[in-house]
Amino acid sequence: MTAIDKALEIFRQDTNNQENQSQFFDLFLNTTFFVPIVPEDEKEKAGIPAGQGVLPLVIEAEGSDYLMLFDSRERMNAWADAEIECVEVPGFLLAATSEPPLCWALNVGTDHSKQFVPEEIVWLKEAVERCQAEAEAAEKAETGATEN
Repeated sequence: MTAIDKALEIFRQDTNNQENQSQFFDLFLNTTFFVPIVPEDEKEKAGIPAGQGVLPLVIEAEGSDYLMLFDSRERMNAWADAEIECVEVPGFLLAATSEPPLCWALNVGTDHSKQFVPEEIVWLKEAVERCQAEAEAAEKAETGATEN
């Protein structure tokens, strides 16, 4: 069981508990995830020119598009039933760059999987933006104090 599994389990025991929610989402934002990508040969078949960067694998299920996320390479490869290409992306960067209506699917194929709906992702994005603004303000204040 990984740290994110434990935090998710505690969060699910009482989803109304703000402390449990904060601990899970804070850990999520500070975890680096393995995101499967579309292989180069598949991109070329789809008409995407080679060398155009990575394209994350998005799976359609039940009318929604899901970005697949795994907290370990082993879990990702077990889900794919093969070794697959991926990129490693921190949770805060996923939150900052994801746009609705994209959903996330975390650790699919395990007992500790979780689906993130667009509203949840927007909430995380806003939290990241608030933290970045606070950090920038603190840095400006510190820089201003040392310049005086």
